[in-house]
Amino acid sequence: MNKKNVAVVMGGYSDEYKVSLKSGQLIYDSLDRELYNVYKVVILKDEWYFVDDREQKVPINKADFSVDLESGFTVKFDVCFNIIHGKPGENGELQAYWDTIGQKYTGCGFYQSALTFNKKDTLAVLSKYGIPSAKSIYLRNGESVNESQIINELGLPLFVKPNQSGSSLGISKVKEASELKVALDFAFAEDDEILIESFLNGMEVSVGVVDFNGETIVLGITEIVPHKEFFDYEAKYEGASEEITPARIDDETRQKVEDIAKKAYKSLGMSGFSRSEFIIMNGTPYMLEMNTNPGFSPASILPQQAKIYGISIQDLCGNEVEKALKK
Repeated sequence: MNKKNVAVVMGGYSDEYKVSLKSGQLIYDSLDRELYNVYKVVILKDEWYFVDDREQKVPINKADFSVDLESGFTVKFDVCFNIIHGKPGENGELQAYWDTIGQKYTGCGFYQSALTFNKKDTLAVLSKYGIPSAKSIYLRNGESVNESQIINELGLPLFVKPNQSGSSLGISKVKEASELKVALDFAFAEDDEILIESFLNGMEVSVGVVDFNGETIVLGITEIVPHKEFFDYEAKYEGASEEITPARIDDETRQKVEDIAKKAYKSLGMSGFSRSEFIIMNGTPYMLEMNTNPGFSPASILPQQAKIYGISIQDLCGNEVEKALKK
């Protein structure tokens, strides 16, 4: 049998590249060596490189995403396993480039990546499918801001967030009118477009959805219990929150969350790993955002959900590679 060459592509241009390297390592370790030759590729702002067995870096040829080894041998990849968090692997840039050079890859296509990286546009599209979200106002940097109008419309407390998905940096909870200006500046430091949302008082859940063996399945519903007031960067990566899987919700609510998470996934034409965040308020799940390349380090939510669901990481990752090969 001819083994396929699989590049696990990790890193990225944002602060989350460190998490991506851990996610990539788990996938690299988990892929079945009987079926695949597995390689490590790291993409950073200043260099794209392949890591050989001796931890030596070899530059990637961007014309066709190949590697020229010292032996004079050129490695081409049958599939790139994309596990970059943030830019350029989660916002569509890398996928568009791979499409252009004819390189197969795992996960969703460039349009889904670009769309879901933009919170406002994702929620706008999903509202057409009847998926509820918080009331919100959208601002571009430099637009005039009417603070009292924002507070009248959304009430207090409210959330201010950068519109670009990816990291949880730049988010603030505003409780007093006097705090709004600082919160806007804080979010604009991360992105030129920001989203101001009404506060949803309820349970936050993180829902893993994946297409596995030809079927869209919900891997699990994880309840996020922040030790601080909300799930920010620190809570997400520095352990300042508790994650409970499965979430402590009744069967009827669980079914609602599963249905809406699957509907969102299918409505957007998603493929591959995804993790959506919802707030459940009075029994209704309100969508916050969807991540198309969620954390996949051993401590991350998705691998934990797979474990509880009973799908091995090897099978979960192998399924992604096989789907990509058929594209």
